[in-house]
Amino acid sequence: MDQGNMTLPPTTVTNSSQTPAAVSASHLAAAALLFPTFLVGVVGNGLYLWVLGLKMRRTVTTFSFLHLVSCSLLFTLLIPFFIVSLLMGFHWVFGMAMCKLLNACISMCMFSSVFLLTLISLDRYILTHHPIWCRHHRTVPRAQKLAVGVWLASFALSAPYLAFRETQVVDGGRIICINNYALSRDWNTAETQDMGRRVHMAVYMVRLLLGFLLPFCTIAGCYGLVGLKMKEKKLAWAGKPFKVMLTAVVSFFIGWLPYHLYHGLKLYKKEVPESVTGALLVFYTFTSCFTACFTPILYLFVGERFWQVFRTSLFTLVKAAFVDDLGSSAHESNGRHGSEVEHTKQEMA
Repeated sequence: MDQGNMTLPPTTVTNSSQTPAAVSASHLAAAALLFPTFLVGVVGNGLYLWVLGLKMRRTVTTFSFLHLVSCSLLFTLLIPFFIVSLLMGFHWVFGMAMCKLLNACISMCMFSSVFLLTLISLDRYILTHHPIWCRHHRTVPRAQKLAVGVWLASFALSAPYLAFRETQVVDGGRIICINNYALSRDWNTAETQDMGRRVHMAVYMVRLLLGFLLPFCTIAGCYGLVGLKMKEKKLAWAGKPFKVMLTAVVSFFIGWLPYHLYHGLKLYKKEVPESVTGALLVFYTFTSCFTACFTPILYLFVGERFWQVFRTSLFTLVKAAFVDDLGSSAHESNGRHGSEVEHTKQEMA
């Protein structure tokens, strides 16, 4: 039965046609990528969460990125479970409850991230095209309600995995954590497998549509319109907040495109060589981990040369990155935070 796994990395049972050496190499490569990603991700996301949550004045932009970084940190904290599973040859030792819970959390983090990025892009569009409306309606309480809605929608889309996800004993007494889309303990009948394939296809299409295609079109459209407005008003594109948000969007889609491609190919695993899916597994493990754990670190370096970053404080850099300065918030940028940003520029000159 096709496992159609939704974890990082996927706990798939490899075909007997795949050589043990190839399996070992791909699993070790994925584990080697996951371990430093976990370490750097915890430190980086933790620092960002601390600064955004406790050291900066609450605005719509900082509030949105606070939740985005929270998604990344939660995702990062789950990685050690999958490192252990990889190094044990996908032998799942954490039990049925953790099998269900961990995979549901991974799915919820993915949906929350893409929904938050979509809201951020819509916010940029409204700021540039409807500044008067923003002055009266763009408030932190409304942003809080939208964030609650994002988490609830992400949970609703991920909750089915609390039912689908199961453990199964396979050859040699090994336990695997897989998706049972047919919700049947009779794994091998033709009827069960056909039902599982149809449910798997439906779930995959929902995830692809809501978790990738529609958000991509929305984000691309919003930033395209923002770009046209900025060109019309002859505004500079060099503002760091815009670069930060563009970096977040680009890194997300580069990170998750291989993920959706991999699971699309798993629907046709009989036609696709195991060597192809194995290579894509390692590649998407790297890109997904990079997206979740390293993107917040990248924010520090957007628009600055590498060596200059170390000449300024973390607090000043994060403030320079997240000040609302696209039009309606320019006055706030030059007022409350202006002195620190100018101090940063002087240091980096």
